[in-house]
Amino acid sequence: MPMDNRPLEAPPQLPPRESGLSRFLGGSPLGVALRLVLLSILVGVVLAVIGLDPWNIIFSIRRLFWTIWDLGFDAIDTLWRYFLLGAVIVVPIWLISRLVNTPRGR
Repeated sequence: MPMDNRPLEAPPQLPPRESGLSRFLGGSPLGVALRLVLLSILVGVVLAVIGLDPWNIIFSIRRLFWTIWDLGFDAIDTLWRYFLLGAVIVVPIWLISRLVNTPRGR
């Protein structure tokens, strides 16, 4: 049996495995915490714009619906503005999350 004098090839290196916590959170804990803080501030601003109070959320939601009901047809314009305001936040976040979660080649 002839022997080859070629050097042995090293096995391909596998990427390091993420920890269970990182997999559960969807990234590093510090990065996820930072994203959640920023997203919470943005959502808080949007909710403040529509008049919701974090200390009395049920009353604020009820007041919002009564205000919309009392506005009549102006409610459509108001809802459209709320929709646009929310879409400015939600659509980019959705798009970013879709781009971040795209499957990568193996």
